[in-house]
Amino acid sequence: MRNIILTLTMLLVSLAGKSQVADSLPALLTDMNVQIESTEGINSMYNFDFKRADSQFRWIKSKYPWHPLPDFLLGLSQWWRIMPNVLNEQYDEEFLFHMDSAIVKAEQIYERGSVIEGAFILAAAYAFKGRLYAERKDWGKAASAASSAMGYLEECRGKEEFSPEILFGDGLYNYYIEWIPENYPMLKPIIMFFEDGDKKLGIQQLKDAANNAFYTRTEAQYFLMRIQANELKDQQAALFTADYLHKTYPNNAYFERYYARILYSNGQYRRCQQVAHDILHKIDSAYLGYEANSGRYAAFFLGEVYSARGDYDTAKKYFELSIKYGDEIGAQEMGYYIYSVLNLGEIAMKEGNEDEAKDYFKRVKKLSDRGDRSNKLAKRYLKEM
Repeated sequence: MRNIILTLTMLLVSLAGKSQVADSLPALLTDMNVQIESTEGINSMYNFDFKRADSQFRWIKSKYPWHPLPDFLLGLSQWWRIMPNVLNEQYDEEFLFHMDSAIVKAEQIYERGSVIEGAFILAAAYAFKGRLYAERKDWGKAASAASSAMGYLEECRGKEEFSPEILFGDGLYNYYIEWIPENYPMLKPIIMFFEDGDKKLGIQQLKDAANNAFYTRTEAQYFLMRIQANELKDQQAALFTADYLHKTYPNNAYFERYYARILYSNGQYRRCQQVAHDILHKIDSAYLGYEANSGRYAAFFLGEVYSARGDYDTAKKYFELSIKYGDEIGAQEMGYYIYSVLNLGEIAMKEGNEDEAKDYFKRVKKLSDRGDRSNKLAKRYLKEM
């Protein structure tokens, strides 16, 4: 259920840009001076220098107190604090405060005739709220936020503006309106009234936005990376995007973790090792956003690298560390946790410690579902012993 609502709210974000109605108030989204003023803050936000980013956004807010854009950016800054570990609720209140402030101001400019910017920010703010509520499993509020977004999106749909920012919305819409019924057939009745999409066109539009947009450039790159890695299985393209994002924002915990994951998937173990060690160093150095969730990824990758080299003592240290990080955030049923336990069992079996190996494999059986590969392997090993 959570994945379904997350996908729908992602689609809501994508639709937020579709509008072409004359505004009676000054348009900040297309104002080059405002973009210049926002550049430092946006770059700082994606590099997890939130103190500097928020300071810049508050300065813009003091200059344009009537406009919802600064409030939305302040809310987005809180969202990226949440991204490294969506189970962390400490930023929820601040995130909702800024998104609600953006909604109030967006309603005001919308009513005064700024339909483009009003609809864009209203839909996006409600969609982000819906996604947070979905992560919190508050399905009623998630559905309500999605419904509110849809009301404004109905006015935006079909009113295309040919600009890089709109290409981001069009790209996500074209891709996910086709992806949703393919992956969630139960949602077909809900989206049957939407216009058809075009996945190939959607990907091209995301690429264009990633190259040419301002406010949505990094978000387009983020979605493009995920689509390339998870849906298209184009690991080389995903690696290119992930490499760019990590080099551009080296202290973004989410981007660095994803980069390590794609390096591992591409068999670039030496570079993966370097990045994973950097993640663990940043956790130990208390970098903002670097915590147990990133640690369980990095430690698992290091365990795999050292195990492949036959350095089982070092591998065991990192698999145990991945399990430790997983315990800290309650991720015992997640893949990296389970496979860390499985790998420890395999190492124990290779070293002739059968009793220890059996304990690990029994633990894997308990943690995993019957149809999972890890469960089947654990059963096979137990049978062989």
